[in-house]
Amino acid sequence: MPDYHDDLRLAHVLADAADAQTMDRFKALDLKVETKPDMTPVSEADKAAEELIRTSLKRTRPRDAILGEEYGVEGTGPRRWVIDPIDGTKNYVRGVPVWATLISLMEAGEGGYQPVVGVVSAPALGRRWWAAKGGGAYTGRSLTSASRLSVSKVSRVEDASFAYSSLTGWEEQGRLDGFMDLTRAVWRTRAYGDFWPYMMVAEGAVDICAEPELSLWDMAATAIVVTEAGGTFTGLDGRPGPHSGNAAASNGLLHDELLGHLNQRY
Repeated sequence: MPDYHDDLRLAHVLADAADAQTMDRFKALDLKVETKPDMTPVSEADKAAEELIRTSLKRTRPRDAILGEEYGVEGTGPRRWVIDPIDGTKNYVRGVPVWATLISLMEAGEGGYQPVVGVVSAPALGRRWWAAKGGGAYTGRSLTSASRLSVSKVSRVEDASFAYSSLTGWEEQGRLDGFMDLTRAVWRTRAYGDFWPYMMVAEGAVDICAEPELSLWDMAATAIVVTEAGGTFTGLDGRPGPHSGNAAASNGLLHDELLGHLNQRY
C-alpha cells in the first residue's frame, strides 16, 4: 500500500496556513461577503484561503491537479487535491464557530477518484481531524499529539444519535417523510450541521448522519476520516464514497437502516 505520510504532513501544513488566514478575519467587522449564482454566500476569507492553498500546492505538488469550491478545477492527472476553504460559510459570516477548512487528496482508481488523505480543521473550535488510507483516523493538535478515532458500537436504531444539517433539502427532494420517520425512530437528534456530524460519527459521539445535497469538496475529506475510523460513508443511493451528490455516514452497524428510512423502504 502506498505511503501517504508526506501528503498528510503537507495537508497539515496547508491547514495551518489556512487556519491563520481564516481566524484573522473571523468576526471582522469589515469582512466582505458576496452572493454566488447559486445564492450561497462567499466571503473574502473563503477566496483568500483557497488561493493560499492553491499557491502552496502549485509549488510543492506541481504535477497534481486541484479542485476547489471557489476556483474550480486546474490541471489533470491521477492525483487531485480537493479543497473547501470554509465549510460552513454561513456560520463563519455570522460569527458561529462551527466551520472548517477541508483538504483532501484523491487518487484515480476503480469507480473514479477516491480520497486517500483528508484533513478537517476547525480552528474556532480548536479541533482537527485527519486520516490517510490504510493508516487510521486521528484527532488532536498535531501529527505527534493525537488520539485514534473509532466509531461507536451502537447496533439498534432506537439507541442511536442522529445528526443532520437542516430540513429544507429533504423536503425539496421528497424525502421528508422518511427523514421524519427516522427522527422518530432514533434515541436522539441534533442539527449540528456541515462537517461536524461526520467527525462525531468518526469519534463515536454520534452514530448516524446524512445530508441530501452536497458537492465533492464537502465530502472528500470527511469520507476518508469516517471510513478510516471504521465507519461507512456512502451516498443515499448506497454508493460508497463521496460521489453521489449527497451523503449518509454511520458506524456501519446502522447503515442499512439509515438508508432504508431515508429512501422510505421502512
